[in-house]
Amino acid sequence: MDTVAMTGSFVVSGVTTWRGEGNLEEKKKKQGRLGPGQRGEGLRGPSVSGSVSRRRVVAFSRGTLADSSSALFKLVYYMDCWFSYRIHFPDRNRLNAKLKQNYCCTDNIVAMASLRGIYFLTTLFLGSFFGSVFMLAPFLPLMLVSPAWYRWLTDRIVATWLTLPVALLEIVFGAKVVITGDGFIPGERSVIIMNHRTRLDWMFLWNCLLRYSYLRLEKICLKATLKAVPGFGWAMQVASFIFIHRKWEDDQRHVEAMLEYFCAIREPLQLLIFPEGTDLTEKNGLQKYKYVLHPRTTGFTFIVESLRKGDNLDAVHDITVAYPQNIPQTERHLVTGHFPREIHFHVQRYPVKALPEGTAELQDWCQERWQEKEQRLRDFYTGGHCFDTSGRSRIPPCKSELRVMLIKVASLVYWTGFIALSFAALYCSSLLRYYLLLVTVFFLAQERVVGGLEVMELACHRRRKTTRETAANETEKCK
Repeated sequence: MDTVAMTGSFVVSGVTTWRGEGNLEEKKKKQGRLGPGQRGEGLRGPSVSGSVSRRRVVAFSRGTLADSSSALFKLVYYMDCWFSYRIHFPDRNRLNAKLKQNYCCTDNIVAMASLRGIYFLTTLFLGSFFGSVFMLAPFLPLMLVSPAWYRWLTDRIVATWLTLPVALLEIVFGAKVVITGDGFIPGERSVIIMNHRTRLDWMFLWNCLLRYSYLRLEKICLKATLKAVPGFGWAMQVASFIFIHRKWEDDQRHVEAMLEYFCAIREPLQLLIFPEGTDLTEKNGLQKYKYVLHPRTTGFTFIVESLRKGDNLDAVHDITVAYPQNIPQTERHLVTGHFPREIHFHVQRYPVKALPEGTAELQDWCQERWQEKEQRLRDFYTGGHCFDTSGRSRIPPCKSELRVMLIKVASLVYWTGFIALSFAALYCSSLLRYYLLLVTVFFLAQERVVGGLEVMELACHRRRKTTRETAANETEKCK
């Protein structure tokens, strides 16, 4: 079957096609109605003869919509390249040259722009953008008064948005989630390590955590460039995700400060990290893996030891994720409608008491887990595309499927209504438009000046801690 007809999409390229009907000019050429050197007006503008047929009016509207999707695809492609190359090309001139080269290449790329894919990303963006402005921004001053209460409240607000991609993936796109292995103990404080099959694994994990845990507990170690994304990055900053530059010399101090902060305010968390990074096989003479990369163990051992020292760790969850069909590597694949039909998670739980004590032993333990992942994924993709024939975990989920369905439906209804209400309120109220502009400028400025809201929150905590220590010392002197 033709891919265009099957997905109900339009092709974004130099030639515009709607739902597999083909280009109108090509049809005319085949029918002998258009000469080799002539240009038809089927997709743009009225007929030269002055008689605009019904077919040409429809073709004109379809072509206009396709051109809009083409522009949107180019924008997403350009943004995707910008975040990808920003790390590899720190020099601004080289970065701009590389982006210009890739942007020009989009004219020659034939890609499927799915209406559902555009709907998915647009809904997520608008939800995160308006949610950051109208739901999170009013509570930002609370971090000056009590960082602990600020964290408690904003975690729950962000968790409501995290249910939205789960609802879209499963209700709108029909993605099936299969969870096997040990599962989660609800509310357990843990470090989650997972293989990094695509750039979107962290988002798909929310489908698992919604059933087995609490989304408000999740924190993620992400690339620092993501905090600059409007909407998404703002919400991640408010949620105190840990942003890293993938250079341990630069990241260690920030990671240590964030972990100490979480332990000091007794914030239970489930911290997701991806130990996989650069391919270390040839550099270090390691065994060649086919399905995973050798993990970088320095950050993992540091995080586990820090949380264990701060008495804020109950277990380590080793998760293996696999996609039998449709593996979306980047955001561009979401625009083109390549959503996974099935997402398989295999969870292995290791209590903190079962972990090695020494740093070297903990590094070896992490390497052993990745050896097991390689074998597990090989069996998955060469076998029956399942981790466990039972298709369920040993620990039952804390939420029934009925409850999960109600949460997904409520999330979809709430966020759709919230986005529509936000547009209506901005249309009717000039005061809200000024507020939106002010908050947007604040989010953009603070990221450049301070480094992010999570850095600001950390500074507020340190100030309160210093104030309390000073007051305690003065009290001791008075006694």
